[in-house]
Amino acid sequence: MSFAARMRQFTSDFAERFKALWQKRWFKLVAIIIGAMLFAWFLLWLLVIRNLPSAEALVDYQPELPTMVRGYDGEITQSYARERRVQLQYIDYPDKLIEAYLSAEDKTFFDHGGLDYPGLAGAVFDYVTKIGSGQRARGGSTITQQVAKNLLIGDEYSIDRKLKEALLAYRIEDALTKEQILELYLNEIFLGRSAYGVQAAARAYFDKDVGDLELHEMAYLAILPKGPSNYRPENNEARAIERRNWALGEMTDNGFISAAQRDAARGQPLGTVRSKSDGFTRVGGYFIEEVRRQLIEKYGEDSEDSEHGIYSGGLWVRTSLRPDIQVETTKALRDGLRRYARGKGWSGPINTIEIDEQWASRLRSTFIGLDYSNWRVAVVVSKEGRTATIGFTNGETGTLPSYAASLRGKKGTAFNMMKPGDIIAVAPDGNNWTLRNIPEISGGMVAQNPYNGRIYAMQGGFDSRISSFNRATQAERQPGSTIKPFVYATALDQGMTPATKLVDDTFCVYQSATLGRKCFRNFGNARGAGSQTLRWGLEQSRNLMTVRAANDAGMENVVKTIARMDIGEYEPYLAFALGAGDTTVMKMTNAYSMLVNHGRELKPSVIDYVQDRNGKVIFRTDSRDCAGCNMPKYDGKPMPRLNPVGKQLMNPMTAYQVVHMLEGVVLRGTAQNLRDLDRPMFGKTGTSSGPTNVWFVGGTPDVVAGVYMGYDQPRNMGSYAQGGSLAAPIFKQFARAAFKDMQITPFRAPRGIRMVRIDRKTGRRVYGAWPGDDPKAAVIWEAFKPETEPRRTIRKEEIEQTAKKKAAPKAQRRVERQQQSDSDFLQDQGGIY
Repeated sequence: MSFAARMRQFTSDFAERFKALWQKRWFKLVAIIIGAMLFAWFLLWLLVIRNLPSAEALVDYQPELPTMVRGYDGEITQSYARERRVQLQYIDYPDKLIEAYLSAEDKTFFDHGGLDYPGLAGAVFDYVTKIGSGQRARGGSTITQQVAKNLLIGDEYSIDRKLKEALLAYRIEDALTKEQILELYLNEIFLGRSAYGVQAAARAYFDKDVGDLELHEMAYLAILPKGPSNYRPENNEARAIERRNWALGEMTDNGFISAAQRDAARGQPLGTVRSKSDGFTRVGGYFIEEVRRQLIEKYGEDSEDSEHGIYSGGLWVRTSLRPDIQVETTKALRDGLRRYARGKGWSGPINTIEIDEQWASRLRSTFIGLDYSNWRVAVVVSKEGRTATIGFTNGETGTLPSYAASLRGKKGTAFNMMKPGDIIAVAPDGNNWTLRNIPEISGGMVAQNPYNGRIYAMQGGFDSRISSFNRATQAERQPGSTIKPFVYATALDQGMTPATKLVDDTFCVYQSATLGRKCFRNFGNARGAGSQTLRWGLEQSRNLMTVRAANDAGMENVVKTIARMDIGEYEPYLAFALGAGDTTVMKMTNAYSMLVNHGRELKPSVIDYVQDRNGKVIFRTDSRDCAGCNMPKYDGKPMPRLNPVGKQLMNPMTAYQVVHMLEGVVLRGTAQNLRDLDRPMFGKTGTSSGPTNVWFVGGTPDVVAGVYMGYDQPRNMGSYAQGGSLAAPIFKQFARAAFKDMQITPFRAPRGIRMVRIDRKTGRRVYGAWPGDDPKAAVIWEAFKPETEPRRTIRKEEIEQTAKKKAAPKAQRRVERQQQSDSDFLQDQGGIY
């Protein structure tokens, strides 16, 4: 018989037997049951199983972790996070803490395979009895099921989710050990106060690490997974204590603690703190925000953007922030702004909100804050008679009497001007509060290392929580006379020397047939001083000598120098030689740092390097290789040296000559008020046309800082406003504190520079006399490039004779008039176009 015939015979016999069996009742019943089971399994697979996530993914699961920011010394200064979480290993959790969670959540955890069947049956019964009531049934979930819910499927209230949770629990138990499951649970569970994980909760509720918790504190944390809001200490302290004591009883019943330990713990108060600390001191709001901006640009915000998203990637960021210098930078700028604003009246409310029953949450949602002295942000809730009721972000209220808000404003006193909804700054005054004024004027300040470009400190306004606009990096302002060193650098590159003499007298240029003839002048119509050295012109900030130097060197060359130093891109008009172009205080500070760095390129940096959550360095600002730096044993050869970074943007000798001339600005020029700091310093004041901005940029061989002050919408600051009188004192306050413990070192000259004795007035070479300690001595050391030293000489006797002539009262008055100090700012003459 052929194969086909045999198959037909088999099929026929099977059909006959099936028909015979189908006639029997028991067979039909069995077939229907099996079919129903297969169909149910198919539906379960179709609706639930086929879309289940893989439990194996938890083996390599990476929780969302905050990015931690450290200063130059490795100390944490800030964190970026949407979920506060600290990832610990299983062994890091105390045994009693684990036992507290097992007693409160899943006492058979180490015995079941993912499901607690008695608990599950109770949950099903509870669900059935509550159908239609609108109430939510109790969960009945094991710790394994909660891990499945929290990490894989979400918290949707449905039978479908519970089925997925149960099936995943089995898979998780197969993929992970019990210890791994507990580690995930303790790191991920939400426990209120924005805390995810037990370590974050220990900080949030008790300001402790898990290893420092006491038994009653562990028991309290163990009751929170069921519903943190149910046991908030602020609202439900009695309920929280009752539930905590229940958890302690469960620990006793499970044999984890003795009855004596239970009773002692029950006798303790709840002991939670009202406000949590992050365990670190926050400084440098504008600096930290600049770090955040750069990290977002590089890695994105969340895991959807990249695995290193700053709110989830668990990055460790080492920055160049020096908290000590940042504190002094912040204080100096704030004090300078307040000095200027003193006596100018109330600048008005910080902001306004709607006043209703939710005013406290509305105030919190503005994220406006202050970290200045004992000042606090408040909102005017109501005004009645001569008293205003003010409220704070925590919901508390206080009283502001009219006499404590008597600052004058544009329309009367501040008290009369303020209205409900105004957000203001206040400080405590006995049982009441007194109004404080946020200066309307603002500014920016930067402190930088001049050899590697690392930013030590950055302040972009009065407080970053009042205004996020960073005036250190974003505010484009006219730098005034702080641009002049780069004009003189160009002149030195074009063959002039610090002893070259230019005429300080009226300088006129024919602009065009339309614009006609343009004449420049010194500040205050100061008379020209005749022929003077380049050094004197820079020290005294003479506008006429500056434009003459720019014209002789070629304005095209001047703007090329300014562009190379990354200050700005300007047209070759003489007005830009006096600071008419816009730039930022960050760029100006960096340009001055490059002068100290002998003209070598620097890129300002706030981030040193970035590590991922596992410690691997994924970004480094200084990417140079150091061959031999990590050798296990010194081989006796010369120590390894790193190659210099950056291109040579300026002749190093030119850069040093400019720095040496700028030291004279501090010794006897427009920044003489810094001289008593008694250390080698250089710098330049600046005042822009108007005046609308005042500047100072300068520093030591180790730290260069720049500061400007002005209104956000530029307007006249008053005829008395000058860089030397407003900006330089800010720098001086900063320097006095920041440089206090720094070693005193001189500026380092590059190879090839020749130091020659010259007569400061004439620029002629001197023999027979030596420079003294008097900053205004006739003989000084001057820096020259090879073969550019003065050929003409002057003898000691001639210097003494000149000094005697100057001693005459009438002559002395004439010299003083001729050498009247320039205020550094460009007169508003329309420029040359």
